[in-house]
Amino acid sequence: MQTLSKQKQIIGLVGWLVLSFSASAVGAVASIQARSFYGQLTQPNWAPPPGIFGPVWTILFALMGIAAWLVWRTVGFHPNRQALTLFLLQLVFNALWSWLFFAWHRRALALADVLILWILVLATLVSFWRVRPLAGALLIPYLLWVSFASALNYSLWQLNPQVLG
Repeated sequence: MQTLSKQKQIIGLVGWLVLSFSASAVGAVASIQARSFYGQLTQPNWAPPPGIFGPVWTILFALMGIAAWLVWRTVGFHPNRQALTLFLLQLVFNALWSWLFFAWHRRALALADVLILWILVLATLVSFWRVRPLAGALLIPYLLWVSFASALNYSLWQLNPQVLG
């Protein structure tokens, strides 16, 4: 494990958390009207209430930032470039989904995006696990949630073809 001063470790943790929550913020901007829009859609009977999404995503983005920090602090960015680049790429696809679904009303593209996101999250989880198993384990809830979100995205699209065509 890389020897970093406590100050550098704290700065690194804050940096990875800020990066993760920045992706969240980009998606949140597109989701300003999401609650009312989502509430107007015909829902599958297993869909969660809209109020669940914010707390779940907050926890998941915190876990993502901590996981990236654990990988980064082992030996830095350069030796873990592949794993951390996958992490950054999945953040892009994560933020993009909200724009595709809520802002641009491109449901087929949103479904494609969330499926690519699932693959990237799985690849990131495996890459992180190889560096630090705890970092990979912290991404398991995220992979499960993206799996659920993929199914929900597809179901909403199928139940609302007139709106989500």
